[in-house]
Amino acid sequence: MTDVEGPVYEPGHGLLKGRTAVITAAAGAGIGGATARRFLEEGARVLISDAHERRLKEYGAELAAEFEGVAALACDVTDEAQVQTLFGAALRLHGRLDIVVNNAGLGGTSDLVDMSDEQWSRVLDVTLNGTFRCTRAALRAFREGGSGEGGRGGVIVNNASVVGWRAQAGQAHYAAAKAGVMALTRCAAMEAAAFGVRVNAVSPSLAMHPHLVKVTTPELLAELTAREAFGRYAEPWEVANVIVFLASGYSSYLTGEVVSVSSQHA
Repeated sequence: MTDVEGPVYEPGHGLLKGRTAVITAAAGAGIGGATARRFLEEGARVLISDAHERRLKEYGAELAAEFEGVAALACDVTDEAQVQTLFGAALRLHGRLDIVVNNAGLGGTSDLVDMSDEQWSRVLDVTLNGTFRCTRAALRAFREGGSGEGGRGGVIVNNASVVGWRAQAGQAHYAAAKAGVMALTRCAAMEAAAFGVRVNAVSPSLAMHPHLVKVTTPELLAELTAREAFGRYAEPWEVANVIVFLASGYSSYLTGEVVSVSSQHA
């Protein structure tokens, strides 16, 4: 089964009007960058961050030329001091924080038998520990009155992956990290419910952008897309649409959930 005409890009409907958001790893063409654009189209104000300062500056300028309410601040999520600076800046800029999207993650391919400690630790530190650091900072801000009226409310959306559920050779470190993100999401949601905060995650299968396509062999891309029911990869904004839903009032009763953004059938 294939989607011959391709997906339709829906216009914004003001679903996030007046809300403020921090989005990590949002300096370009991937899911983070697409989420920043979609949030702005839905009326939010955004503070985007990324460890890559040049790309962040360029993308921040691109968004600011089209939308109001855009700010950018470099942040390496493996550095607790930088994470604290990021969340402090969000509160100083807008006086409140409503939404946090933890998109930062690092992949790689290596069979476990040949994997080094450094390869394992680096992927876990960015993908799982970075999500932990930003989730902790967000929860503290929400609990201490940095969101909603009287400090109640707030939403966190984490980016997981279907490999957290499904085995894939060469991805032990990434799969372990993403499975950890799922477990972190569920546990954080149970704790955060006490002060009115929702924590959910998206779990994409195959989302590609032009830069990623360029560094993927045609053979591998063909193999990956063959697993998808639509016979194509997802556009990053298709994942961002689901993040918008989870960040909006339309998902007011969802917390601790991991939503699969996937058309995989095997």
